Amino acid sequence: MKDEADGIDRRGFLNFTWKVLAAGLVVEAGWTTYDVLLPRPAGGFGGTVQAGTESGFPEGLVRYFAGGRFYVTRVDDELLALYQKCPHLGCRVPFCESSGRFECPCHGSIFNLKGEYVAGPAPRGMDTFPVRIEGGQVLVDTGTVVEGSAKGTLTMSGEGVGPSCLESDGAHMGETPAEHMEVSGGGPEEDGGGT
Repeated sequence: MKDEADGIDRRGFLNFTWKVLAAGLVVEAGWTTYDVLLPRPAGGFGGTVQAGTESGFPEGLVRYFAGGRFYVTRVDDELLALYQKCPHLGCRVPFCESSGRFECPCHGSIFNLKGEYVAGPAPRGMDTFPVRIEGGQVLVDTGTVVEGSAKGTLTMSGEGVGPSCLESDGAHMGETPAEHMEVSGGGPEEDGGGT
């Protein structure tokens, strides 16, 4: 049936509508494909994160990089990037400033400054990320996770230097004095405060 007033019949209207919807679907599929295949600039978790200058990490300092989800510490003149995720069930393992160890608040796993297993239900030590130095800059490859050391592998003491954050009322958990820990986004424009 043709509507005499506007010259468009029902069949023509539906035919036109389906064509417009199909064209929209093709455009959306093309845009999604482009968006998925477009490489993203690496600078956060899953890419290479600039953590600062090599001289910005004195022995024993722990610095947290939220954008990269890791801690950087220097132990025995070796820079380590420790993944924040507990190998037990994936909780974020904070650094306990009072004990000088990493202590998981979820189930009580404890790791020394190198991320080696000390106690608790974790199956191994904390996972790490490869660290390289280029032009004096510390670069951490968060796209490559290196499995932590096996239980029983201790190359340094696992004893705390003070009270555990797990045994206290939690007052020490998450304390981040500037001389012990620094939070950084870890983006490409930030150097992590290590200068």
